[in-house]
Parts: sequence; C-alpha cells; structure tokens
Amino acid sequence: MFTALFNYWVVIVLMMAGLYIVMASGHLVKKIIGLNIFQTSVFILFISMGKVAGGTAPILKDGISVFSNPLPHVLILTAIVVGVATTALGLAIAVRIYEEYGTVEEDDIAEMDNHDQDLDIAEYQRIESGK
Repeated sequence: MFTALFNYWVVIVLMMAGLYIVMASGHLVKKIIGLNIFQTSVFILFISMGKVAGGTAPILKDGISVFSNPLPHVLILTAIVVGVATTALGLAIAVRIYEEYGTVEEDDIAEMDNHDQDLDIAEYQRIESGK
C-alpha cells in the first residue's frame, strides 16, 4: 500500500518542508529556496496524477489501446521554465535589497525602514514647527 502511494507521500513531505521554510525563515534567499521546494512538490503531484497504469506514449501502433495523456507533462515543462524565471527574478531582487540594506533578513529590513520612517516624521514635524 505504501509503495503504491510513494509519490504522494513524497509530495506531502516536500510540500510541508517548503511551506515550513517559507513561513519560519526570515532570510529572503531561504524563502526562495522554500518556494522552489514547494513548487517541485506540485510538479511531482501533477506528473504522478498524469501517469496511467500500463499506458504508453500516445503513438498509434497495433495492439496498443491504453495511452498516457501528455498534457500534464507538457504543462509541467512550461511551469519549470516559469519557475526558473521567477527564481531568477527573486534572487535579483534579493541582491538589490542586500545592496540597499546590507542584509536580507526581513526583521532587520523592517527595523531599518521603521527607523527611517521615524526620522522622516521627526524631520517633517521639525519643519512644520519652524514655520
């Protein structure tokens, strides 16, 4: 029973691991890695669902009556390309954030933004009171 559903157990483990990494980590690069793990689990899920027991490639030959649907596999190939592009964009944004703030930790970035916002409010109040 377990071996028949092995792919689905792998999907569950990878999905939960990816979700945990995204939620638990404050490091932006680790979040991108977690999203990639989650995305991989979805790929495995769709490919597993697209498999037909005893099915062959949809090429017409004599004596073959059960075919696998190639559409899920084609869609996963497209999703892989989109995933690579999304990962590249996310990493580029993380590099730009690191150049601006000197860190990629969410808490540190939020603290720096709040500190800058407090300075801007204090500067605005000083200018308003001087008028």
